[in-house]
Amino acid sequence: MVKFFCSCWESAGLAVLICITQIILMAWVKDLSQIFFLGSKGLGLSSIGSSKTLWFGRDAFGRRSLLVHWPTVADSRFLLSSVSPVSSDFEAENGTTKLSFWEELPCGIYSISIDAPKLDGLFLGEVKKHEWTNAILEELIKWERTSVEPKPEELHISSSKTLTRKHDSHSVNSDALPSKSGPMQASNSVLAQAVLMALKESVMRRSSLHTIFQAGRHDVENELVVENELVPVAVLFSGGLDSMIIAALLHECLDPSYDIDLLNVSFDGRSAPDRISAKAGLNELRRIAPTRKWKLVEIDADLPTLTFETKHVMSLINPANTYMDLNIGIALWLAAGGDGWVYEENSNYNDEDRQCIKYKSKARILLVGSGADEQCAGYGRHRTKYRNGSWLALHEEMKLDMQRIWKRNLGRDDRCIADNGKEARFPFLDEDVIKILLGIPLWEVTNLDQPSGVGDKKILREVAELLGLSEAAALPKRAIQFGSRIARESNRKNYGSNRAANQASAGSAVIHKQLDMA
Repeated sequence: MVKFFCSCWESAGLAVLICITQIILMAWVKDLSQIFFLGSKGLGLSSIGSSKTLWFGRDAFGRRSLLVHWPTVADSRFLLSSVSPVSSDFEAENGTTKLSFWEELPCGIYSISIDAPKLDGLFLGEVKKHEWTNAILEELIKWERTSVEPKPEELHISSSKTLTRKHDSHSVNSDALPSKSGPMQASNSVLAQAVLMALKESVMRRSSLHTIFQAGRHDVENELVVENELVPVAVLFSGGLDSMIIAALLHECLDPSYDIDLLNVSFDGRSAPDRISAKAGLNELRRIAPTRKWKLVEIDADLPTLTFETKHVMSLINPANTYMDLNIGIALWLAAGGDGWVYEENSNYNDEDRQCIKYKSKARILLVGSGADEQCAGYGRHRTKYRNGSWLALHEEMKLDMQRIWKRNLGRDDRCIADNGKEARFPFLDEDVIKILLGIPLWEVTNLDQPSGVGDKKILREVAELLGLSEAAALPKRAIQFGSRIARESNRKNYGSNRAANQASAGSAVIHKQLDMA
């Protein structure tokens, strides 16, 4: 429970409550009988005049950014904002830095009940945090899985099926693959088909005509966009497993008259691993969906020249404050901008025979693969946890990842993407997808006894095969900061070499001061 005197107004998208006392304790309450249902979508700010209550909050997994400054002795204001603003005069005068000023608002629904006006127009306010009343949502937040540790015979059967699938996929001529289902459809598990259907429904929700026209309404009204030139949805695209699945499903969900932009960022031109896999992925998508007009938007960047952009992104990622956060933020910000190059359309898919032309994606919706690695054990640390502590340790690490994804990833990513006027949507973080994946035995989701590119994210590799993406199904995990080569360039710039950066654990190193990019 928090009690304070406050005055409230809204200015430039920043809801401000000026408080003159200090927070004592946050309390949980269950009674929501007098409250309208807010659901689990992005929440933000709302007020009810008759009840004298201000509502604010974040969805259960933190897919939308909301920052908070809780009142302290040094600064008694209570502030809410979707992004960290430029430092105020108050901060400058009092020596308060933005890095210590803001924090990610924990997921949940909050209310501030304001009583009758008190002295000098201030109000006596009370902050409460409310538990979710949806039982299914509460279970998803707990992220408990019924089947974690397999019996020896269960693991043997699962491993045998995976190895058989890998052998068969390599023995089939890729030219003979059907357009919408992989050659191993009969041997793929019912579980993979359930995940596929949940993911397809998730992509459908995020790319329906209603959501498309809502997101693109500004362009249509103000720029007179011709219907057949409208590209409503883009994919953050590395050509890896997750983005290939999203792109293939988007093709099945989106009207065939629309183009699909595939946004790929590189800090090493055509030599970056993500650029190479993106081109290979484009060819595979063209094979399974030859009638779709795919646009691979090649966004090239040179880190040393991004002085202004780097400082701007530092403000966007705040309160995230490591070099890894900054590298990811810059890559996402540039990709979301969609300002790059595409090859002109030609019946010949060979890029060398086509002209490269300047292009800027106007898609307002950006599909992102966040949540796939956390739920399907795609990170290297998952393999380490499994080796050191077996299945239970792996489950606990994955659970920790999901329960902190709002703080470590989603707020930062949402701010960097939204700064370009785009709305990030996360198909892998749909509640139905999470529920389906939690209902699958862990050893069918991933099998880390097997090598990279085979056992990790096993269930998603099976989904890719069902979609006919046999090449993508065998790709190893590669994070955007490494695949785009921004981490290498950042290491060279800030530490002199990759080796020196690795010795200093540069990825997790905190940025203690504003970067001097001059």
